[in-house]
Amino acid sequence: MPTVTSVLTDYCALTKSEQKTVRAILLSSAFGGSNLRGYIDEERFVNGRVCPHCGATHVVRNGKHPNGTQRYKCMDCGKRFVGTTNSIAFGSRKDITVWENYIHCMLLGCSLSTTADFCGISINTAFIWRHKILDVLKELAEKETLDGIVEADETFFPVSYKGNHKAFTMPRAPRKHGLKVKKRGLSNEQVCVASAVNRSGHSIAKVSNLARIKGLGLQAVYGGRIAPGTNIITDSASAYKKFAADNGLVLHQIKSGKHIINGIYHIQHINSYHSHLKTFMKEFRGVSTKYLNNYVIWYDFVKYQRGSYDDKRDRLMSKALSTIFTERNIDINRRPTLPLLA
Repeated sequence: MPTVTSVLTDYCALTKSEQKTVRAILLSSAFGGSNLRGYIDEERFVNGRVCPHCGATHVVRNGKHPNGTQRYKCMDCGKRFVGTTNSIAFGSRKDITVWENYIHCMLLGCSLSTTADFCGISINTAFIWRHKILDVLKELAEKETLDGIVEADETFFPVSYKGNHKAFTMPRAPRKHGLKVKKRGLSNEQVCVASAVNRSGHSIAKVSNLARIKGLGLQAVYGGRIAPGTNIITDSASAYKKFAADNGLVLHQIKSGKHIINGIYHIQHINSYHSHLKTFMKEFRGVSTKYLNNYVIWYDFVKYQRGSYDDKRDRLMSKALSTIFTERNIDINRRPTLPLLA
């Protein structure tokens, strides 16, 4: 009979991908057979029925589809809808347990092939679901604001044109994944991701521009999202001076060779954020620039939180399910484009 020691030995002998699959299986906890439509109807309208088209609350029941799905009608705009209308689950025929297992795999950072095998879906469906979920999280992340003591800096990724090239012409010859950029220093071959974290662990990160950080890029990422009067700590980049002055921020810049000023102002938290973000990105063997913001949000949601995954699993699962299925007015047919690259 296998013992705990022998099982752990066998587990350690598995590949990293196989270990993630085992963890997903062990951690999955189904919703007791509840279906997707029932879950969304219950959660989406927990504070009353709201029309996903106009936001009005004068909504009444309007019969059922032959498959049993409850229909609703907005008495203000006259449009009819079901519980999943304008949500990422619209048209999905999968049970809530499949979606829950999929989110477990995302929280573990599993590959598309591992996720597809575990959930019983195709790789193409796994890819579409991944970005539907990340699109919702990205829209919610746009509402994040920072105050207190904020550390800001930039990190860089090579410009990548992975994916479908039918919509545009490649501006350069293709190259193998993982190769370094050809130009030294901060050139137009690198995408700048402006990032900021406060001492409470809240963060903002987004593609700003190509090469060195620019004032317009800072305004596009942080404009209106850092409270006036906030202490912001940065390196010596000149773009932060005008940005801080225009937005009423108290700027503390750390010169090259120094690590801390006035005993409390440093940029070690943002440096740690970037280090873990780079490690997270390596798992995907190069991320297309048009999806880079989505993967940054994925990292923010899963990785940059205190405690182990096992400790926060139920909290994250509840938050993820409530978020992605009850958010209204999601553009489920959106076609991603390259972010601002100037």
